[in-house]
Amino acid sequence: MTLKKEIVDLLKDKKNLLGFSYQTDSTALFYTLLKNDVPFDIAMVDYGVREESKEEIKAGKKLCKKHNKKFFSKEAEKIEKNFEANARKIRYDFFEEIIKEKNYDNLLTAHQLNDKLEWFFMQFGKGAGICELKGLDLISEKKSYKIIRPFLTFSKEEIENFLKENNFHYFVDHTNQDEKYKRNFIRSNFANDFIKQYKDGVLKSFEYIQKDCDYILKEYNYKKIKDLYILKEREELISIKEIELTIKKMGYILSKPQKDEILKTKDCVIGGEIAISFHNQKIFINPFIENLTMDKKFKERCRVLKIPSKLRKYIYKEKINPQELIEVPL
Repeated sequence: MTLKKEIVDLLKDKKNLLGFSYQTDSTALFYTLLKNDVPFDIAMVDYGVREESKEEIKAGKKLCKKHNKKFFSKEAEKIEKNFEANARKIRYDFFEEIIKEKNYDNLLTAHQLNDKLEWFFMQFGKGAGICELKGLDLISEKKSYKIIRPFLTFSKEEIENFLKENNFHYFVDHTNQDEKYKRNFIRSNFANDFIKQYKDGVLKSFEYIQKDCDYILKEYNYKKIKDLYILKEREELISIKEIELTIKKMGYILSKPQKDEILKTKDCVIGGEIAISFHNQKIFINPFIENLTMDKKFKERCRVLKIPSKLRKYIYKEKINPQELIEVPL
């Protein structure tokens, strides 16, 4: 597998952490990074739902020792519900913990073109705008590091052929074939066969979608104070796209009914987690806090300044000056 030169150049001389599972995609990326002389270490999570997971962790540790890579692993507590979403949170929280502690520059994941198309179909089926349909980006900027997906233009079939041709060992997670999970259903019934027949067209379509999204959001800008985002209110079509993109940075994807609610009320809470308030040509997006007692002086100051009610407890908790929100330039 040959990585794009700009990706290799971006990763060379940097501290890179590879999110690893020892299954097809991450195993292929492991050996591709070796081939391209890209420095990296690996991190694995054991969710404890399969007997093979302990063997995979041991094998991953052995592989790292063989190639002189640092190895990090975590044994997750049992996930009682919403497995996919909670597993993802556990995984990325663990990666971020390592990145912050060890000062890594980049997190590498082995997402590939089939993953991107699966996401497209999932969002298309729920009702989504262009910025959600474009899905995964080659590079995503986080607060203190980048997420880089070097395989995003490679298909699953290409990756599997690379492993077979080189006789590289990897594990197979049979739960990925369980169609009770929506992503697996879409993968088995739509995405894989579609990519095999129309890979070039899919790549070109995603390029066009990216360009269209970039054009719509060409003036996208925000101010961030801790976990509070402040946007300039624009016409509804542009504002809702910018809100979608901002909320995606917070790890949440809006549904069509939620987008309608935002535009209708301009003052709501999404999923019990994220508050959105329109005020004085600004849009405030912040983690929603419900149970917190504010002192009377602060409450009165917010009332006088007309700070949106769903924003007040967050700025009180984070000790953000209400006047700063009124004066912040956009």
